[in-house]
Amino acid sequence: MSEKTTFTVNDMTCNHCVGTVRQALEEALPGAEIQVDLSTHKVSFTGDRAKGEEAIREAGYTPEAA
Repeated sequence: MSEKTTFTVNDMTCNHCVGTVRQALEEALPGAEIQVDLSTHKVSFTGDRAKGEEAIREAGYTPEAA
């Protein structure tokens, strides 16, 4: 199983943001386990950390190491 990566994404502020981040990760990392928690601004996923971070950035958000 792949290692899980968690980022804090403080500029994710609503459910639309959650959907955008989730979709970006699903497209970049097919088959990854993805958890997005709006209340804590945490995004966790399995798979390639660099690809996931890049996908979040390309979606317009700022992932920071949690």
